[in-house]
Amino acid sequence: MLNVKTSLILVIFALFAVSANALAQEQDTVETCPLTERHCIMTMMQGTAGKIDNPGWRDQTYRELAKTLAFDGHTDEAIALIDKIDNPDTKAMAIRGIGMTVADNKLTPEAADAVFTKLHESAKKITHAPSFAIALTYIAMGQAFAGDNEGAWATAAGMENEALRNKAYGETAEIQAERKDFAAAMTSIEKIVNPSYRDKAYATIAKILADNGMLEESIKAGMAIKDNNYMKSQALQYLLDVQKPREIDKEKL
Repeated sequence: MLNVKTSLILVIFALFAVSANALAQEQDTVETCPLTERHCIMTMMQGTAGKIDNPGWRDQTYRELAKTLAFDGHTDEAIALIDKIDNPDTKAMAIRGIGMTVADNKLTPEAADAVFTKLHESAKKITHAPSFAIALTYIAMGQAFAGDNEGAWATAAGMENEALRNKAYGETAEIQAERKDFAAAMTSIEKIVNPSYRDKAYATIAKILADNGMLEESIKAGMAIKDNNYMKSQALQYLLDVQKPREIDKEKL
């Protein structure tokens, strides 16, 4: 007969064998994705993100994943991730990231409008007022980047807070200037009701236009500054320096 010690050793060995076999089976069934299957990887990441204990890290993971999904054309999946984000500011940033991919994906006007409509619906769920306003600003920027000027103006016009509405128009104007859409940029600025903020917006796009080689348009934007003579002078000086860079005689320094 086996003694107690020998029996105990056999039991432990049997348990170890069972555990090892179970672990091997589990490892054999672990889901993997080929490198080329980006959507498969992103699907796995969604499951992984949900297991992150730190709320901030989890939100950031969902935000970046949403942007990647949208970039790859999986816009509806990207928008669905917004609801999984707890922090309102991070929600707004996810909305921005998705909205800015619309132009890159070269969607039709109808498809782009559908995306921005869904982003509006997601933004409405943000109960934190400042974050909600920021989300609308980002949507307007995305619309402007996609060439939907009318949509961008309508989004900005729907913002109740005057200061944030002015900011939305200003941000929209900057993107339009970057796109070299001078007329649209000027229209956006004209919608700003605060004179000082309007002058600041003119100065900003004057520099952007100059950097883009649109010197005629730049001087028009600079000349449009009414109440801030210093800002006007700075915008025009910037234009002159772009037009003909000054060479510094180092021997005279």
